[in-house]
Amino acid sequence: MFAIVRTGGKQYRVAAGDKIVVEKIDGDAGSSITLGDVLLAGEGSELKSTAGLTVAAEIIAQAKADKVIVFKKRRRQNYRRKNGHRQQHTILKIVSIGSSEKGAEKKAKTTKTAKPEGDAAPAAQA
Repeated sequence: MFAIVRTGGKQYRVAAGDKIVVEKIDGDAGSSITLGDVLLAGEGSELKSTAGLTVAAEIIAQAKADKVIVFKKRRRQNYRRKNGHRQQHTILKIVSIGSSEKGAEKKAKTTKTAKPEGDAAPAAQA
């Protein structure tokens, strides 16, 4: 199963077991997070509903990207500026793609309450 998630203003296609590099997310190495902004999900060529779908991930490391050199120059003006920048990023390992725990609990509660009451009880409530 795969999913397309949005985090840090970018979109990533992920599957269970993938490692991705995203914009910095708060958290320590080893902690787990959930990515709730799922745009698309499917298996093979079949698409699935994204309602209540989340992606569970584990933070592997907080790191910095390679240095980018910013050099400005105006000719004949003796103007030269050199700056470097290293972007912060987070390395994630995708653990699983599935429904949220709250959504699964709601489904379990509704099926448990509906079965013992029978057909007459829901008609009385409506």
